[in-house]
Amino acid sequence: MATDYDSPRKTDDDLGEDSLQELQARRTDKTSGSIDIDETDLAESLELPGADLSNEELSLRVIPRQADEFTCTRCFLVHHRSQLASEKNGQQICRECAA
Repeated sequence: MATDYDSPRKTDDDLGEDSLQELQARRTDKTSGSIDIDETDLAESLELPGADLSNEELSLRVIPRQADEFTCTRCFLVHHRSQLASEKNGQQICRECAA
């Protein structure tokens, strides 16, 4: 909601003059935005540690290492050449591992 900073502000006296109906309407508006969560739906979506996932398939596309990338010899992650911190005896180390 946009705020008009040039409009006159309510004083403490003005705040106390709100009608009871207006205050009750504000209170019901605030509670209408809450979401009811069903515990059974929540429990079905949780995965427990050690759950049997043998029938699940994982499909992802593997992209080979590009010419401008290297594999860090400490963390074994593939990084861009801009992340190369040092190269000693053919061992390439990224900036995070060198820090």
